[in-house]
Amino acid sequence: MIDARAAWLVRAFFLSARHLPGACRPKVRENQERGAGLIKRFIVRTRRHPSAILLIVQILGVLLGPFIEEARYSHAVFNIFGIVVLILTTRMVRRTPGLTWVSVTIALPVIVLLVLQVTHDMPFLLPWSSALEAGFYFYAAGSLIAYMMADQRTTVDELFASAATFTLFVWAFTHLFVLVQALQPHAFSADLASVAKTWSELNHLSFALMSSTGMGAVVAVSAHARAIASVEMMTGVMYLATVVARLIGFTIQPKNPR
Repeated sequence: MIDARAAWLVRAFFLSARHLPGACRPKVRENQERGAGLIKRFIVRTRRHPSAILLIVQILGVLLGPFIEEARYSHAVFNIFGIVVLILTTRMVRRTPGLTWVSVTIALPVIVLLVLQVTHDMPFLLPWSSALEAGFYFYAAGSLIAYMMADQRTTVDELFASAATFTLFVWAFTHLFVLVQALQPHAFSADLASVAKTWSELNHLSFALMSSTGMGAVVAVSAHARAIASVEMMTGVMYLATVVARLIGFTIQPKNPR
């Protein structure tokens, strides 16, 4: 009797195991369809909010910068990352009142200079590429401001654009600092024996000045560096007081004013 019951349990187990994959297929297919739907929804949202993608990429650049600087080919990696940001920014300018051909005209020489620095080891091209990159990011920031000021309402994409514009200004002034340091090696250090400041250090200085939170450990020493630092502090104050304050005002006003 016990052997018969044991044989029946074993038979029932194998029968259930045989039908188990077939029973799980609908659930697996449902999970696959759900995953594909999430990916499709993410792609659609990124197309609607290109400013958010640019913002995410720039923040990743800030966070990964210290790790990239420790790599063997840090300069090449930075230049490749800069090309990616240029392409994303050019795509974003197409959705603003800014002229796409202007951004492309500035971006193409920058890409050529960055590629030459990577492939042929031409560090003397750094001031030229930094100057053009600064101009490119300033133009992109101006295009985004024109986009945000075009109407009297605040959308989700405009909120992302306000943060992306802030980072564009930060990156533009960072490239100006790189330019000044290339022409004046001790523009950010009074110690003649000190090494040049890294991208992350100059980017941190730019964030501190743009947000008016202080200069941190890196200080503008030369007259030209201080002049650019002063302009960035004024730009940050005016940007927050005009563009960002205007967007916030539209978010708190009644939807149907009478």
